[in-house]
Amino acid sequence: MKLHNRILLLLTMCLFAHTVVKGQTVTQTAPLNTLQLSRMKIDSLDKKIMEVIGERERVVREIGLYKAKNNIPSLQADRFKQVLEKSIAAGQKEGLSATFVTEMMNAIHRESLRIEEEIKAAN
Repeated sequence: MKLHNRILLLLTMCLFAHTVVKGQTVTQTAPLNTLQLSRMKIDSLDKKIMEVIGERERVVREIGLYKAKNNIPSLQADRFKQVLEKSIAAGQKEGLSATFVTEMMNAIHRESLRIEEEIKAAN
């Protein structure tokens, strides 16, 4: 075989091998790109969740000031029961378990009570 043909054959084989390897690489990284995109969406949603909870707690501060000025106890059990029931119903529409929603709302409520007590102590 002439040198020219050998070089051409070698280049063809290298090009073929590169195409096969590159094709496999794209196939293997495609799920990672999808995973990375999904993780970016979750990060964005987590940020929004924190922003909404932060906004909620700012309203809690307003309520805490009102309660402190009017000598109203921080804990309003009937009100929390209403909030919890509404949250469970809304959560169920989103496919969330009542157990999860209850735990989440209890944690948020504990933080709200902490904030209200902090406000009362400062006044």
